[in-house]
Amino acid sequence: MTKKDLFLELAKPNNYKSRWVNVSEFVWKYKDLQLWNWWSWCRWSSSLAQEFIVEFDKSLTTWNKIDRIRLNWENEYHKLSQNIREDIKKELSKKRCIILWTHRSCDHKTEVDHKDWRKNDLSVMNPKTQKIENFQPLSKPANDAKRQFCIECKNTWLRYDAKKLWYTTSVVEWDLKYNEKLWCKWCFWFDPIAFRQKLKLTWN
Repeated sequence: MTKKDLFLELAKPNNYKSRWVNVSEFVWKYKDLQLWNWWSWCRWSSSLAQEFIVEFDKSLTTWNKIDRIRLNWENEYHKLSQNIREDIKKELSKKRCIILWTHRSCDHKTEVDHKDWRKNDLSVMNPKTQKIENFQPLSKPANDAKRQFCIECKNTWLRYDAKKLWYTTSVVEWDLKYNEKLWCKWCFWFDPIAFRQKLKLTWN
């Protein structure tokens, strides 16, 4: 049995919800669930967290360690996809890259990019509710660069500093620390056109 299977057997979820399972129950048959090695079996990237919303409680003991775990509903992201609706792809792929201004007739074809690289907005992950303003045309080199900087942001929780591109400000709203309420908005790579427009307004 996988660790996911072991936890599901122990927690016995019903309609995607389970009881609180205390870590003290991770003994004997369930000893493999003990939270060593960064508790990889239940963290956000695990197959368990991809299917369920996994909640942790650290309030029972000191040292900020996990005391108990429960499943609290289905993870809606599990049902969604990164697919972009065909009419949106068709329209944006005709346009020039908004950073390099290259066209699809050049060496690098235009790619259709999710503005929100972390894909936090569920409506954007559902082709039925997608809007064209959720996406932007980027050349492959520009899209590859964005991907690299977004990965760095995810690893460090520091947003891209636009001063590296010789802009006069790092971000046009909030600061360089990633904000889970703001998401990626107002970072240069989220929407370079909106970034420039906002920056222009601050100059006037």
